Amino acid sequence: MPLQIVMNIIIAIMWMFLSETYNFTTFFVGYILGIILLFVLQRFVPDSFYMKRAWKFFLLVLLFIRELVLSNIDIVKHVYKPKMDMQPGIFALPIDVKTNFEITLLANLISLTPGTLSVVVSEDHTKIFIHAMDMPDVQESVNEIKNSFEKRIMEVTR
Repeated sequence: MPLQIVMNIIIAIMWMFLSETYNFTTFFVGYILGIILLFVLQRFVPDSFYMKRAWKFFLLVLLFIRELVLSNIDIVKHVYKPKMDMQPGIFALPIDVKTNFEITLLANLISLTPGTLSVVVSEDHTKIFIHAMDMPDVQESVNEIKNSFEKRIMEVTR
């Protein structure tokens, strides 16, 4: 992937030299042409096309924003209820992510979402213990995190 990014930047700079215009717009057009060229010639480049991973990262960011908005709405609902009927608790989330970067990213995304907090990662790096403000069903909470954040993180990093 880094090789493709460097190749794309070189193509954009070469486009600037060929068009003899040295501004951002020309560089941007050359960068877009480089993306198209790398896409067409992707079978000759050693790694998978890097824009696929960039697209997956963009989808991860959109998922986080969606979860952030939905959890904020849930928090506001709990705050303005006349009777507090929450069921807080701590549960263990078994994780499939392996590297330290993936585990850290997952723990941070969980902590940045209101209503949940990553407490600790187990010694063997197979579980994250999470405190949830309201968790009526533990298995539903586990499945929700595994099918959203963890799945997207593995799509981006692998």
